Amino acid sequence: MTKAAADCENMDEVRVEIDRIDAALIDLMSERWGYVDRAWQLKASPAEATVPWRIQQVIDKVRARAEAGGLPPSLAEALWRQLIGWGIQYEEEKLRDRNK
Repeated sequence: MTKAAADCENMDEVRVEIDRIDAALIDLMSERWGYVDRAWQLKASPAEATVPWRIQQVIDKVRARAEAGGLPPSLAEALWRQLIGWGIQYEEEKLRDRNK
């Protein structure tokens, strides 16, 4: 049974909820990664891995969603920049290997 943070009466209950959320986050990140993996397959060269306007679009959406949800936008941005950076590096490597 899911509990709201304010309804947790001890640290064990808090930890159970954090673990539940962590599992859900990993599942969602795995799903997201599947799209990153598909993206490189649809691109022609490593130069296409970095799309500045799209990066900014994603960051803007993430910051707005974070702010609306009560999460510090700077935290959300830092996390997503890390995700995006990993994705770009992955795509560049895959595209370089494919284009050899």
